[in-house]
Amino acid sequence: MGTLLLDRADLEVRMDGQALALYQQGARYSNVPLKLLERVIIQGRQTRLDAEVLSRLAEAGASVLVLSPRQSRRIALVLGPRHNEAAVRIAQTGRLSDESFCSRWSRDLVRAKVSRQVRLLRKARRSRPDARKALTDGIQTLSDSLGRLETGPEPAIPPLRGLEGAAARAYFTALRSLFPPALGFSGRNRRPPRDPVNACLSLAYTLLHFDAVRAAQIAGLDPLIGFYHRPAIGRESLACDLVEPLRPLADEWVWGLFRKEILTADHFSRHGQGCLLGKAGRRHFYAHWETAAPLHRRWLRQRCARLARTLRSEGAQWLEDPEQEED
Repeated sequence: MGTLLLDRADLEVRMDGQALALYQQGARYSNVPLKLLERVIIQGRQTRLDAEVLSRLAEAGASVLVLSPRQSRRIALVLGPRHNEAAVRIAQTGRLSDESFCSRWSRDLVRAKVSRQVRLLRKARRSRPDARKALTDGIQTLSDSLGRLETGPEPAIPPLRGLEGAAARAYFTALRSLFPPALGFSGRNRRPPRDPVNACLSLAYTLLHFDAVRAAQIAGLDPLIGFYHRPAIGRESLACDLVEPLRPLADEWVWGLFRKEILTADHFSRHGQGCLLGKAGRRHFYAHWETAAPLHRRWLRQRCARLARTLRSEGAQWLEDPEQEED
């Protein structure tokens, strides 16, 4: 199973031995063994669970993401116990002042992201000759940016952000040609997303970020300490770093939802300036997300494990064996 979605009104979660017992309007309708769970996503109105449930989920290594019922905005994130090895976090913090490391790390992230953006636009061009001009223009601009990343000197982070931003504008200008005009997608917008495509992109990026935080913590990394996205109050900056190369994969997946008419405009409603994905649409969204998510989750696990291995040897020198310390 891996992921449990709680998206029903008036839902209560209780413990029953080694399983979660799910009740709706007082009637029990399902059991979910704890051992099957890695993550729980709560988006239903009036979902109730007590401290025992949260404690048992944490002990079982399951993470909990709480989203607002309508806007799909993150409200809370509950993780299990931290990895108990300090060496990785010590070295991770030390690397913040290593400009060369931060520049290489950041360049590699942006290069991977732009490469995947180019790949998506090229793939789309083969199946959408009607959008060939817009896609070709985007491919050319992104390829130029990629060339500067691959052949130029190692860039400092501020110019790199400028290059990434310019590439993103060209990319989304090309990407909008893939969606029907009726969806109103004219480029990336958020807080709130103003059209169905952006509503899905925002939710997909939120779920990617959740998995990145979880993967970082399991590997012994501190999700708050990033090297491209610098530490900031209330932001898991390392998770923001890790998500960047995965965004084009999420973009392609969202395109597929609309191309295959898994989601249509009828699954959305307007609320003020925002566009909301309704409950029926969320059911389709999450079901298909879980079929695609293993790919990016495996990448996150591998990338975090590799970074942790690199840092562990550096941080270990700061940790003395207590039995060898002098009085």
